[in-house]
Amino acid sequence: MSEIPGDLKFQKSHEWVRVEEDGRARVGISDHAQGLLGDLVYVELPKVGDKIEAGAGCAVVESVKAASDVYAPVSGEVVEVNEGLADKPETINEDAFGDGWLFVVKLADPDEVDALLGPDDYAELIENDEH
Repeated sequence: MSEIPGDLKFQKSHEWVRVEEDGRARVGISDHAQGLLGDLVYVELPKVGDKIEAGAGCAVVESVKAASDVYAPVSGEVVEVNEGLADKPETINEDAFGDGWLFVVKLADPDEVDALLGPDDYAELIENDEH
C-alpha cells in the first residue's frame, strides 16, 4: 500500500482533500480507492462554476470493473478541474495523491475540513476494511 500524505484529510468514502495556501481545496480519490476500482477508463468531472455540497455525489470514476460516484468531501464552488483526466484517466491509478487529482473547490466553509479524517484515522479505516 502507498504512503498516505500527511497533509491530506479524508472522507470515509475514500475522497481526499488538500487545503492549499490560497484557501482552495484540491480533491481526489485515495490510492486505496483506485486500487479497489482497478484500471480507470473514464472520469466524469463537475464543471467549473458548479456548486457542490459536502456528502453529495459530484463526479464519477469508471473502471473496467464498475462505475463509482465520487462524493464531495467539502462544500463550495468548483474553480478548476483536471482536464488531463479526459484523455488519461489512468493518471489516477498512477498518482492518486498527485497528478490524479479531480477538481479544486473554493471552500464555502473551511471548518468542514476539520470534520474529515486525518491520515492516521484514514489508514486505520482502510486497514479495518481489509480484515
